[in-house]
Amino acid sequence: MDNEYFASINEVSKRLSVPAHTLRYWEKQFPVVIKPTTGAGGRRYYRAETVSRLAVIKDLLYTRGMTIAGVKKLLRDGTLPKSVDEIQAPADTPVAAQCDAAPARAEIELALSMLRKAREILSVS
Repeated sequence: MDNEYFASINEVSKRLSVPAHTLRYWEKQFPVVIKPTTGAGGRRYYRAETVSRLAVIKDLLYTRGMTIAGVKKLLRDGTLPKSVDEIQAPADTPVAAQCDAAPARAEIELALSMLRKAREILSVS
């Protein structure tokens, strides 16, 4: 698509395999990067660059397991990729492997040790 081409919400919905209501929801969540042009009767038309951003958002949310808050943080930091090809982590990398899980792991190990002690105490009586 070139920058002069405008796609309707139905065309974008089919192209990205995302329901139109989801696209409208993303407009509300990410108003800085998703600004469709509105035509007669309030119909939405998207530029190629907006469709590309929608594809990135879809990939981050659906394939890479990010949350809307996580994508908003990328927007605030100015690190939202411009295209799906620019996304660094491979799609098959679990989200947990992309972050520092050491604090959570320590809490889980502590909880497990407490459960083991409780089981020992209960089995003695």
